[in-house]
Amino acid sequence: NGASGIAVGMATNIPTHNLGEVISAIHMLMNNPDVTVAELMKALPGPDFPTGGVVMGKAGIRQAYESGQGSIIVRAKVEIEEQKNGKQRIVVHEIPYMVNKAKLIERIANLAREKEIDGITDVNDETDREGMRIVIDVRRDASAEVILNNLYKMTLMQTTYNFNMLAIVKGAPKILSLKEILQYYLEHQEEVVRRRTEFDLKKAQNRAHIVAGLRIALDHIDAIINIIRSSETSELAKQRLMDDYSLSDRQAQAILDLRLVRLTGLEREKIEDEYQKLVAAIADYKDILAHQERINQIIYDELMEIQNKFGDERRTELQVGDISNIEDEDLIEEEDIIAKTPLVFGCDVCQEVCPHNKDIPTTPIPEFQSVEPYINIDELDSLTNKEFKAKYGNRAFSWRGKKILIRNQNIIEGK
Repeated sequence: NGASGIAVGMATNIPTHNLGEVISAIHMLMNNPDVTVAELMKALPGPDFPTGGVVMGKAGIRQAYESGQGSIIVRAKVEIEEQKNGKQRIVVHEIPYMVNKAKLIERIANLAREKEIDGITDVNDETDREGMRIVIDVRRDASAEVILNNLYKMTLMQTTYNFNMLAIVKGAPKILSLKEILQYYLEHQEEVVRRRTEFDLKKAQNRAHIVAGLRIALDHIDAIINIIRSSETSELAKQRLMDDYSLSDRQAQAILDLRLVRLTGLEREKIEDEYQKLVAAIADYKDILAHQERINQIIYDELMEIQNKFGDERRTELQVGDISNIEDEDLIEEEDIIAKTPLVFGCDVCQEVCPHNKDIPTTPIPEFQSVEPYINIDELDSLTNKEFKAKYGNRAFSWRGKKILIRNQNIIEGK
């Protein structure tokens, strides 16, 4: 489970993870104490939120696992459905962790009503027992991809989760890496196994001590009965038993408390069997405490039992490759544009074609030789800037991130 809390000037924020993946990472560390964080991430690739969603990229996860601090972008899991009437709809199946579904739907509806996001015609919650389904209907002439980018930017369909893996280590707060957290967990589990085994050993030794006294009593039952019958008080009977048979106070008291039914042959066999089992258990407990490999095997077996009993499949999808913040261009529908001007001017200031500012002093550019009769815009955009310049020379330049090519004093503008 994750952890989130705040203390005096200190806050902890650790996301939830998949149980099976965490146990696999622990096993990897047990087998190789020198394992790196990158290797651990093969078993534990990232957080696993109970509400699912999509984590964008692994760079933030890697940074958090290595340093204890970092951030990741979590998005809702959506799909765009094409309807028979040609319209599109955005269907949300999972939302980021700790996002309230009702408030999210209300926020989307308000943005559509106030025209802050244009193109949404309706928002419906069709969630049922089969899973979450938030349906956002898109107007026929609108782009679902552009609307989705607006939703990511303006709603909690995209959130940022900040790691701060702070924990109390030996009484002091410390920010831990993934490997350190697993190491301290193994140390804790080792202490648990040792203290539990020491407790079981002490308990078995105490019981074996009592049963050993009962075995002595059953071997001399007639004499012991005579001692008890001839004693005036129970204290005198106890003292005589301790003196005559070298018994401890607890052993003598156990004999006095012995029920007569325990004197039958079957009960005598049960006492002997119990004693032999106690002797074997005591030897086993001592062997566990004397050998570190046995403690490790107990930890391993217990973790495997937990994994087999409670492990489940990962819910959160980890998407390869990072994303940057959504820019304004992502919120505008893309179109292929061919812009033509009858005459192109060169800017005296930047020595480039400068059609965006008529106030800058300009001079006509000499007539250029004709280039290829047909230019494919997609091919134009597929070239790198270096290849673009090499192919078309001084007829090629970039303006506002787009490739511009001069052909017969006309501008051919890329996407």
